[in-house]
Amino acid sequence: MGTGEQLVTVAAVLLGALTTHLTNYVMERSRHRRELLTRWDDRKLDAYGGYVDRVRAGIFLAVQLYEHKEGLRQSEQSESEMLAELSEAERQRGRSFEQIMLLGGDEVVEAAHELHAAVRAIDWQATGKTVGTLEEWRERNRVAFREINEFHEAARVDLGVQGKVTGENHPERDLLLPTARRDGDGAAG
Repeated sequence: MGTGEQLVTVAAVLLGALTTHLTNYVMERSRHRRELLTRWDDRKLDAYGGYVDRVRAGIFLAVQLYEHKEGLRQSEQSESEMLAELSEAERQRGRSFEQIMLLGGDEVVEAAHELHAAVRAIDWQATGKTVGTLEEWRERNRVAFREINEFHEAARVDLGVQGKVTGENHPERDLLLPTARRDGDGAAG
C-alpha cells in the first residue's frame, strides 16, 4: 500500500470520526432542547392550572361573601372571616398571576390580564367597594367565566394542545342557578 493510499485511508477515518462526532453533537443538542421545552411546558401547565384554580376559588369565596351580605344565603362564618379568606385568596391569585407573567406567551398574558380584571370586579362588588344589582353581579360572574374560557383557549394554544373549549362544538353555558333564582319567582330573584 502506497503513501497516497494510506493518506486516503487516514483521511476517510478522520472524516468518518468527524461526521460521527458532529452527528452526535447535533442529536444531543436537539435532545437537550426538547427536554428544556418539555420541562417549560410542564411548568407552564402547572402555572396555568394553578392560576385558574386560584381564580375559581376566589370567585367562590366572593360569591359566599356576597350572598351572605345580601341575605341570599347565611354562612356559619362571620363577615370578617370571609373577608380574610377572600383577601388570602386574592394574595394567592396574585402570586399565581406573577407566574403567568413569567412563563406565559403573549396571548396567555393578555388573557390573564382580562381575567384578572373581571375577577377584581367580582371582588369589589362582593366587598362593597362597588355597588350593583343582583343582575349586575350575575353579569360580572358571567364575564369572569367567559374570561376563564378565553384564558383556557390561549393556554391551550401556547401549550400546543389541539381543539378548543369554546365554539361550535362547545356552546356557551350560563351560570348554574336554582330555578327560583333564575326565573325570578323566589325571594332572591
